[in-house]
Amino acid sequence: MKKYKAIIYDIDGTLLDTLKMNMYPLMKIIKEETGEDWTFEQVLKFAAYPGMKVMEELGVKDQEKTYARWVQYVNDYEDGATLFEGFEEVLETFKNKKIKQAIVSSKLREQYEIDIVSKGIDQYMEAVILQDDTTFHKPHPEPLLKCIEKLNLKPEEVIYIGDAQSDYEASKNAHIDFGLAKWGSVATQEIPATLVFKQPKDLLRLLKK
Repeated sequence: MKKYKAIIYDIDGTLLDTLKMNMYPLMKIIKEETGEDWTFEQVLKFAAYPGMKVMEELGVKDQEKTYARWVQYVNDYEDGATLFEGFEEVLETFKNKKIKQAIVSSKLREQYEIDIVSKGIDQYMEAVILQDDTTFHKPHPEPLLKCIEKLNLKPEEVIYIGDAQSDYEASKNAHIDFGLAKWGSVATQEIPATLVFKQPKDLLRLLKK
């Protein structure tokens, strides 16, 4: 197996289980904005979309204000985000093996502080690129390319781990390998990938040549 110098992670559906904390507040937003009662299964189609893309798809009047309200509902959600089982060992192992780790996500920095920094996960990351760090966002390659630049590495030296079609497309556009986080993916269609991982601990396969 190819040996990478860095592993770059998406957050939602990859590092963190954030499905319920994002979807139930979205159901509330849809009710407030349209008067319609959507089921959990119906809103799942938005699970892999960046936040503002969801607002665009829903056709809400004031997208920025509505998105901000959704973020507030997410922050207030009782159960919150949880690190997928097995990831503590993965992060610690890569750190000990001197494999660089980084994050590329469409999250806003405020949400990143709540979901990642508060859990101490940021200590493992040598580079973090969030929504407010770039002009363009996934599937555009800019976020991944900026991350690679910060890591001082070449595209062929890194792999991006994500759970969504937009993650794959961003990887392809940046000419880097893509690893599908099967454990967090809610995609209804097959997502192409260089490698497929069924659970977080499977990422340790990347240490084997």
